[in-house]
Amino acid sequence: MYQGPKLIPKPMLKQSLTPGLVQMVSILAMNKTELEEAIAEELLQNPLLDEAQEDGTAPLDLGQLEEGLHRAPADGELLAAVQGGEPGGDGLAPTHNHEGELAAPQADTPAVDPFEEIDFGSFFDDYLDPGYSGGEREEIERPSFENFLSSPTGLSEHLRWQLGASPASEAVREAAEAVIGNLDEDGYLTAEDDRGRRPLRLEELAETEELPLPALREALALLHSFDPPGVAARDLRECLLLQLRRLPVVNPLSLALVSEHLTALQNRQYKEIAKATGAPLEEVMAALEAVKKLDPYPGRRYNKSQPRLIEPDVYFVKGREQRCAVCDREDCPNRYRVVTNDEGLPQLRLNRHYRAMKWDRQQRDVAKYIRDRYASAVQFLRNLEQRKQTIARVCHSIIARQADFLDLGMDHLKPMMIKEVAEEIGVHPSTVSRAVSNKYAHTPQGVLELRFFFSEAVQGARGAETPLLILKRRVKKLIEAEDPTHPLTDEQITKLLREQGIDVTRRTVAKYREDLRIPSTHQRRKRD
Repeated sequence: MYQGPKLIPKPMLKQSLTPGLVQMVSILAMNKTELEEAIAEELLQNPLLDEAQEDGTAPLDLGQLEEGLHRAPADGELLAAVQGGEPGGDGLAPTHNHEGELAAPQADTPAVDPFEEIDFGSFFDDYLDPGYSGGEREEIERPSFENFLSSPTGLSEHLRWQLGASPASEAVREAAEAVIGNLDEDGYLTAEDDRGRRPLRLEELAETEELPLPALREALALLHSFDPPGVAARDLRECLLLQLRRLPVVNPLSLALVSEHLTALQNRQYKEIAKATGAPLEEVMAALEAVKKLDPYPGRRYNKSQPRLIEPDVYFVKGREQRCAVCDREDCPNRYRVVTNDEGLPQLRLNRHYRAMKWDRQQRDVAKYIRDRYASAVQFLRNLEQRKQTIARVCHSIIARQADFLDLGMDHLKPMMIKEVAEEIGVHPSTVSRAVSNKYAHTPQGVLELRFFFSEAVQGARGAETPLLILKRRVKKLIEAEDPTHPLTDEQITKLLREQGIDVTRRTVAKYREDLRIPSTHQRRKRD
């Protein structure tokens, strides 16, 4: 008996995504700029899609298109007029040549317009000829204007340019390249692990890059002499010391403040520093002014982030039409209406030339290709319409819940969850998440990301009416209104919020304060 492995069929249910569903999900997650690129790419790949011109062409009826798509073609016409053309009608029909063989389909020869036969170029050349006709001018291909535009120089390029002009051995140059490649956007020599960024030791770099340690030390010293001052430092203390030592006049007290009392300096413990250094408080403050002029992020002047182009996907316009275009109700309670931003998006239609073509049995491959492209075009148009309707319904629900915010401002923002909107419009929460992802709305309160309107409510008697964003704003306002000489502690802020009906813990207040990048109570205290 055979004892080897066997194949045993087993029925099972498995959920899978069809290509059409994958395309619908990806299109829904696109913003307007990404959608323009996707439509342009689809126009290039699908010959049955064409950009509609402003010629009064009626818009596409997706229902009729899909009905024609699923109609089974007759045996004599594999794909007659891909949508609706009958045999013997207008379009391209198979013809026979004089030998009786089947010829390729050809279009009807259009009537020649005599007006098009006139050579207007020669006519105007003769009319405007001043009497001398020289030889043909030589066409010289000139370089593009973009070649003359300068591109911003990054930190790595700036350091490599200085390295190329420095006298160094090949081993030091290779080690310097390794150091430059490990600099972060701020210009620090760091590594990243599970706990975040940390200083990168030269021993680790030597082991990773398989470079000699002496060459790395010499390369690091060379980079420390480059511009900008403080680059390739391992931590803030080293960065500031490198900059201080490059000054024309070095203040020993400033060096002492950075090298020995940096933590106390960050906590503003100036009196303790004066007592530890034995210098008068006035001299400590003067030395501090020199430290304040240093740049703690030397790499940022070269690694500048490019501005991000934001184009609203929808507009929230006050006032509505007689019948709401989203909910189709004449008594819609929304004070604002949703207007999708379709400016710049091409209006698509099926190519008339391919729709009017007819094929016989010997051209099954061509007909199958046309039918597949036709199905893909209809699916793409349906996904575009589905995206538009989903975003409009989500925004309609947002307006219904955040009308007070649109009228009165930030303090009237209400808590709202993605799950609540999904249940209201009858879709999955992931669909709402994709519909609001990376999309922006032009509102009376400015251009805001759609995710901005979704925020969890806090606990407490009035917590159900307060989103987390408003709670952070209240923490910030309490700190801004405090006495600088006696700043509020996290426990005091927690007590004040509980008096307002918001139940939070001290740790939560501390977390929100850190998210807002507000220093601790000790660091905020101003001493006389």
